[in-house]
Amino acid sequence: MGLSWSLRKRKQGFFSNFLYQLNQYLWIEHAQVLDQFLPLWSLMASHSDTLVVFFGATAGANGGKLGSDEREIILLVWQIVDLHEKKVGKLQRRLVKPDSLELTDQSKEETGLSVEELYKAEPLDKVLQQFQQSVSAELKALGRSSYTLCVDGPLIIRQALHPEASKKNLVLPECFYSFVDVRKEFHKCCPNAGQVQDLTLHSMLEYVCIPELPLSEQVMGLKEVRCMVQLSLHILAEPYNHKFSCFEAVKYKLESGACSKTEPVDSETVIRARGLPWQSSDQDISRFFKGLNIAKGGVALCLNAQGRRNGEALVRFINQEHRDLALERHKHHMGSRYIEVYKATGEEFLKIAGGTSNEVAQFLSKENQVIIRMRGLPFTASPQDVLTFLGADSPVTDASDGLLFVKYPDGRPTGDAFVLFSCEEYALNALKKHKQILGKRYIELFRSTAAEVQQVLNRYMSTPLISTLPSSSMVPMPVLATPPYLATGSTRDCVRLRGLPYTAAIEDILEFMGEHTIDIKPHGVHMVLNQQGRPSGDAFIQMRSADRAFMVAQKCHKKMMKDRYVEVFQCSTEEMSFVLMGGTLNRSGLSPPPCKLPCLAPPAYAAFPSPAMLSEAALYQPPLLATPRTPQPPHSPHPTPTLAYYPPQHHPAQLYMNMNMNYTAYYPSPPVSPSTMSYFASPPGSVALAAQQPHAQGHVASPMMPQHGALVRMQGLPYNAGVKDILSFFQGYQYSPEDYSSMVQMSQGQTRSLIQPKEWLCL
Repeated sequence: MGLSWSLRKRKQGFFSNFLYQLNQYLWIEHAQVLDQFLPLWSLMASHSDTLVVFFGATAGANGGKLGSDEREIILLVWQIVDLHEKKVGKLQRRLVKPDSLELTDQSKEETGLSVEELYKAEPLDKVLQQFQQSVSAELKALGRSSYTLCVDGPLIIRQALHPEASKKNLVLPECFYSFVDVRKEFHKCCPNAGQVQDLTLHSMLEYVCIPELPLSEQVMGLKEVRCMVQLSLHILAEPYNHKFSCFEAVKYKLESGACSKTEPVDSETVIRARGLPWQSSDQDISRFFKGLNIAKGGVALCLNAQGRRNGEALVRFINQEHRDLALERHKHHMGSRYIEVYKATGEEFLKIAGGTSNEVAQFLSKENQVIIRMRGLPFTASPQDVLTFLGADSPVTDASDGLLFVKYPDGRPTGDAFVLFSCEEYALNALKKHKQILGKRYIELFRSTAAEVQQVLNRYMSTPLISTLPSSSMVPMPVLATPPYLATGSTRDCVRLRGLPYTAAIEDILEFMGEHTIDIKPHGVHMVLNQQGRPSGDAFIQMRSADRAFMVAQKCHKKMMKDRYVEVFQCSTEEMSFVLMGGTLNRSGLSPPPCKLPCLAPPAYAAFPSPAMLSEAALYQPPLLATPRTPQPPHSPHPTPTLAYYPPQHHPAQLYMNMNMNYTAYYPSPPVSPSTMSYFASPPGSVALAAQQPHAQGHVASPMMPQHGALVRMQGLPYNAGVKDILSFFQGYQYSPEDYSSMVQMSQGQTRSLIQPKEWLCL
């Protein structure tokens, strides 16, 4: 029974995915066909001799908020106006049956409709067919061939009809892609009547002295259409002799294109969409904003630190009016997810979508191409290997010229590539090869955008391989190993928290500890991160004594934090240090970290003063950062040690907060606590808080040993290289064992070593 249910669910999932891909393909193909006829239709509309005055209402908000609540259309009304003969056709009114038979109280009051009436009506696609048949018949009777829609404001077309048709996969007639707004036409005819956004049918009729309709004819829909017809005929006649010329268009599809960092982008045209499904493409975002015109290359999907989409996108529209309409779609739905829409700036858009690379500009210069991103390619893969992998059923545009390999600044491949296809069919054939094998690796394929190409190239080509070193004008600071409070030992004065919610922060842990918070050592809370730099669900806490640690383990074990229970175990500082450096602690025992070193940073860089030498203020500063040191003058008898700290935190909960280290895109975060990493440069603004001072009883603190030279980075070491191999490599150079340290880190198939000889070595 369970097996059959599982197979049935798998079939349903496959069928749903197939339908989604089919709808996506049909919608894009239809858009490509319609796009070819857009100039022709606009030309026909500009010379149209017939208007079709059009009005609609929804089951929710109407008027100025029409379409803002995603409610479906329930009423359509239209009437034909012959511009030459000044005649009008028959007034048509149709009810529309929505999928959800629910009406708001406001809609019931304004429209006068009930659920029973709508239940007997036809669905939207049937009503649109009736609209086409009715208008075509009347045009034929009048001897006319073309017509243009005339509406009171763009909301019924842009915010109601197009979004609903897109969600229901309906193909709208071409007439709904071009229209005139009676308000803009009236403003052009009578500019002194007021601003376009302030005009209403009542104010426009009053301005040209047209009396109101009697109360008996003020039925919603009929009233608005009759008023628009009267107004149109009035401005067509003497003394205005107006001609309708402000034709608005709705884009059939999204236009791809590149964006330069030097291109001016108006901040009043950009929005940020948040909460997107991770697999959503620029076409999905275009469908979400269907009815609004997005600028060419105006969709920029944002990536996280690992180069994956983070569920956000920046969208640029052709003008502020369309941006403002997009903001009205805040918390509208894409599938089952609601999307948040906020204002953004042009600088934010250029930061994501802008680029300066000539290679990228040339790659993206081919318009109307479908872009696919390939990830996980072997580093030795050639263009011919990629073309063979894609096969004859998905030919790449211009063969190898349609491939763009992403590389590091030194020319090494990253395993990513972008591919151009001339049509949607070829792209879909390529996507079918998702997770197929090339060489000995499986390859991931995703839809991509021009902005994503720029973003990925910018990230890989601009980020340094290691952190930028501070300028010589900064305050010199010693390179420090692990902080003094992280000394190893067998005393079981620590506790381990396992099963923390991934969203848990330092404040949550302090609240979880309750009254035992006062027994935590300064800087005693350590969050364990996974390989992606995200919380792993584990944390270590250093207590003031073993008795306090035992008490916490007894009272807090399996206590609830949010919706999860947390396990609390007593452990030693040595066990904690091993786990923070990458080792594992489980029921099988303690496994040391891969480096088998007591710390990740070189321990011989500096002689750290004993805790007794530090001032009380210094003990409560956030963790130290290490930077290269400037050599001490040889004549100085007592070199003064300088300790650099971040400014003190004022919030009590932040006394225990460790600093988050930002790794580059080249080396993902190892599973360590941020406070144990000590080879990053100090940020600007660090201040010296402690210095060597004479102590009581005539004792003088031991000075820090002067350090010379600088760090040297070795790249391309064999994976099995050891300390002896590195020492042998540098044989003949001047260095001493106490000034030598090695830190080997494996990351994405690379090995690196940090050393500090007495001379700068050019490798």
